[in-house]
Amino acid sequence: MNADAAKSPANQPVDPPASPPLPLWRDPAAWAKAADILAALIALSLPWSTSLVGIFSIIWLAAVAPTLDFRLFLQSLKRPISALPIALFVLALVGTLWSGASWGARLYAVGPVAKLLVMPFLFHHFERSTRGMWVFVAFLISCVLLMMMSWLVLIYPGLTLKGDDAYRGIFVKNYIDQSQEFALCAVVLAYPVVALLREGRTWLALLLLAVAASFVANMAFVIVSRTALVTMPVMLAVFALMHLRARTSATVMSAAIVLGALAWLASPQLQATTERFTREYRAYREFNQVTSIGLRLEYWEKSLRFFAEAPILGHGTGSTLGLFEAAASGPATQVQSQVIGNPHNQTLNVAVQWGAVGVVILYAMWLVHLLLFRGEGLVAWIGLMVVLQNFFTSLFNSHLFDFHEGWMYVLGVGVTGGMALRAGAGAAAEASAALSKS
Repeated sequence: MNADAAKSPANQPVDPPASPPLPLWRDPAAWAKAADILAALIALSLPWSTSLVGIFSIIWLAAVAPTLDFRLFLQSLKRPISALPIALFVLALVGTLWSGASWGARLYAVGPVAKLLVMPFLFHHFERSTRGMWVFVAFLISCVLLMMMSWLVLIYPGLTLKGDDAYRGIFVKNYIDQSQEFALCAVVLAYPVVALLREGRTWLALLLLAVAASFVANMAFVIVSRTALVTMPVMLAVFALMHLRARTSATVMSAAIVLGALAWLASPQLQATTERFTREYRAYREFNQVTSIGLRLEYWEKSLRFFAEAPILGHGTGSTLGLFEAAASGPATQVQSQVIGNPHNQTLNVAVQWGAVGVVILYAMWLVHLLLFRGEGLVAWIGLMVVLQNFFTSLFNSHLFDFHEGWMYVLGVGVTGGMALRAGAGAAAEASAALSKS
């Protein structure tokens, strides 16, 4: 009897009842996946629309909020990669207190810096997410579609959404933004092309090479900004030095020079773009005419003078336009009379408003973000190129504060930075496990 009782089902251990699944709106995993999809949508919309980027960014922050581990998130804010963007925003906010501009101008000037506050959230989220590559695939697909549209607009100019003032081959936005996107995609694709060739995956490598070549062809034969024309060879040189052997690097650079020369000879558009450098500089120096290069040189000269007047803390947030208005002189046809709120140089833009303190924070941020991508692999390469492109193009524009290029930096560094932190944590855990076994 006792043996039979012991074998009866009533005396067998019973598993606790399974917990009912969480409602979708309370499931952190569902919110995390939604945040990943939204981040990809931001990247997908970036080449096409400023409004969609703003809308998706706000929704993304709302989706990330339920997934945050607030203790770990607050700890992550102490890392320089997050603390320095926050510090630059705080300086811009505090800088409104000593600015001589109207309060509307002061608060408006804080806006371009505010997007840097998204970076700590991106670092924290993509340090835990495994779907970061969705963002870059979405951006690449979007740029390929825009490139195809650019060729169509070149053939059928009536398709443009820019109206009568459209540049050739521009469907939306402007040729500077388009060139930034195409240049970044073309250079970034160099890494997987070389990696795939080394692995023997020739057809996929050739496909990506064809995509990269299409971006370059569009810049050569449709339209390209002079900023991209100057900075893209620097980015390619960095790739050759970092990822190719010395002999291969010399061969690749020689081939690039030859192909560039052939492209210049074959493209009247590229010839006109490069020849404008000399023509505009001569018109500015000899006749004091208003030209693109002349305006930049005038803006830089005046900005250095403004910086010298307030070298430590600058003139305050939003003060740039008023300073240029006060310094304007001469007839409207001369460069000295031109007024602008953006000196077309990121360093000078910061220096005029927040002095040496702002410049130190800016360069420290670029440096720590650059050092974040010292490792090997595609993720580190993407992050490195995003930082380098923003740094070099910011010599000729205020690209960190510009909407399009600024969001390219925030999204690119934020996502790859989180992925790099995740990879670093995984490598550290493996190393610790190996040491414990030995």
